[in-house]
Amino acid sequence: MKKIITVILLGIAIFTFAFIPPAFAADAASGAKVFSANCVSCHAGGKNLVKADKSLKKDALEKYGLYSAEAIIAQVTNGKNAMPAFSKRLKPEQIENVAAYVLLQADKEWK
Repeated sequence: MKKIITVILLGIAIFTFAFIPPAFAADAASGAKVFSANCVSCHAGGKNLVKADKSLKKDALEKYGLYSAEAIIAQVTNGKNAMPAFSKRLKPEQIENVAAYVLLQADKEWK
């Protein structure tokens, strides 16, 4: 009986960990520095000075499908519309850190 329970628990553990996405290991503190140096001119306080409705506030990020690290990384890397691409100015790690910072601030309502 112990063997069966052990096998079942092991199976559950393997199944659980096999389908959990990898941790997003970015550094929001470093992202804040990169944000201040590269993004704040258009996005001070989470706003968007070019297109006000497309701010970095949580509700706007959710509305436009950008409330995830992957989506923010793609937006910053490739740019879109009025936003320039930062792939040649920033390293991938810096962009990941900015994404972590933006998500953290969005969750805190940029306070």
